[in-house]
Amino acid sequence: MDNGYAGTMSRKNEILKNATGIDYERFKISPISFDYERLMNSCNYSFEDAVQILQEAGVGQTPLVELKNITKLIRSVSPSGKGARIFVKDEAANPSGSFKDRRAALSIYHAHTLGYKGVVAASSGNYGAAVTSQAAKRGLKTIILQEAYDSRKVGQPEILEKTRACEAYGAEVWQLSVGPELFYIMLRVLEETEFFSASLYVPTSLLGIETLGYELAKQTFQQVGRFPDMVVITHAGGGNVTGTARGLMRAGSSDTSVVGVSVDLQGLHMAGDSDFNRKSFTTGHTGFGIPFLTWPDRTDVPRNCARGLRYLDRYVLISQGEVFYTTELLARLEGMERGPAGNTSLAGAVALAREMDKDQVLVVQETEYTAAGKLPSSQLSFAKENGVEVRRGHPADNIPGKVIIIPEGIHQFERQELDLDKIRKSYLKKAMEMTKPYEPTQEDFQFLAEDCKSSIDYVLGVTKSLNVK
Repeated sequence: MDNGYAGTMSRKNEILKNATGIDYERFKISPISFDYERLMNSCNYSFEDAVQILQEAGVGQTPLVELKNITKLIRSVSPSGKGARIFVKDEAANPSGSFKDRRAALSIYHAHTLGYKGVVAASSGNYGAAVTSQAAKRGLKTIILQEAYDSRKVGQPEILEKTRACEAYGAEVWQLSVGPELFYIMLRVLEETEFFSASLYVPTSLLGIETLGYELAKQTFQQVGRFPDMVVITHAGGGNVTGTARGLMRAGSSDTSVVGVSVDLQGLHMAGDSDFNRKSFTTGHTGFGIPFLTWPDRTDVPRNCARGLRYLDRYVLISQGEVFYTTELLARLEGMERGPAGNTSLAGAVALAREMDKDQVLVVQETEYTAAGKLPSSQLSFAKENGVEVRRGHPADNIPGKVIIIPEGIHQFERQELDLDKIRKSYLKKAMEMTKPYEPTQEDFQFLAEDCKSSIDYVLGVTKSLNVK
């Protein structure tokens, strides 16, 4: 058997079919479209099943906490009558300290039920820790593949902190340097071990997150008497947005505005060796957020169930310095020391709440655990060591990979609104380019309209401008 790159990649679909138990060909309609809802329901677990499985694993039912002091501070710098009430879903209360336990619990249960002896996941850390924690409960072995270093063998403090977490729960961690070999190595490990692929992008993973959106909506209704006006979600690969939005709709919170937030790292090449350690965030940034919106199927499975463009109402960016400031703000004003992933959406919420009415309710949908390598002091010291300037000032002067500006106060917080229409057009252009010379059908146009939350007329107009018949 040819175990080189070309040989292994030629067996990709067969390897993934064996490692996930999913035959993706069953859901294929054309080179462009597939039966999304049928794939989402293919794991044969009802929502009620998922809730029970998570509860048995000690996952979920996390507190919804009102951030009264932060809300008060926001109102002090907002126009009269503005400053929404901010709540946060404290997902750090899960066993491994993040919402990723919801993704892992159902997938690991599924792997155990199917008789796999172990699981493999590619993760910078939080998901790896969640997978390993849940696998330990089920008696399964775990291998975590992690892009950890640049070519100098220098790793970011946050990534190395997550390595320690994975190892603490019993994982065998394979640390790789940044580059294109991660997927190839994953396929080789899956083929040799015959372990389950605990992908972030399979139906069980997304169904687990639906419980988060559902809980969030119900808890808000219980505490406030109505559903949230806005839910703010840190956006990376799209799973967090997809699962949470589906859970909100399941709970009846269909009028809630779903807003994705990413750290603005535009200009940095995420897979570039020279840029790898000049970014101070390992997830929840534009290096994941924008590419996954414009082409979601760039994953470790043939079809990605995490499709954020289907569910987003808005997508905003905030700066690195605003997240660091928010991390300290949460600790100092609310007594909650939490990590950067959830604080990304909280930083966005600070800017957004100032624009909303005082009687409106904004919910930040996650927190994550923190530890030494995740703290602003570690990340900022590392940034300085890699030639990044750190200083106080206005966030607008932030330059990714060159200058991190720590705000002087929340009155300076600003969100950059990304044009979802522009992203939709990029997605449609990519869909046409990736499937040449195939000519799309009416059914394909319907799929594309649903996939980018638009209409068939909109899709036809965009594809016509691209000279697609």
